[in-house]
Amino acid sequence: MRNLFRDLFQNKDGTTAVEFAIIAPVFILLLLGTIGLCLALFLIGSLHYAVEDGARCASVKTTICSDSATTIAYTQSHYLGPNISPTFTYASAGCGNSVTGSVTYSMNIGFKTFVFPISATACFP
Repeated sequence: MRNLFRDLFQNKDGTTAVEFAIIAPVFILLLLGTIGLCLALFLIGSLHYAVEDGARCASVKTTICSDSATTIAYTQSHYLGPNISPTFTYASAGCGNSVTGSVTYSMNIGFKTFVFPISATACFP
């Protein structure tokens, strides 16, 4: 009987499966969080690129971006981010031609949805 208990406590079968069950949820959440963060950073970069290019177009390419509607359409065509429709506005400001873009990014992590308002403004003399 004493040998049976000693063999039972020294048995190492299944330790790998138990360790994996402890580590796997943390690793999967970390992986999904990293993908969500990368997608958000891609959205921010694309939004900044679009408003900068739109402001530049309004200042330099006056045949393409001749008024507010064409400048906004040009800016929307240069937004390459995720399939979220940002809102762009154009104004002639003291610093030159200003284009502003804003979007609301929702990140669903399963049990909670986080909402981030993201905006970008560019002014080109």
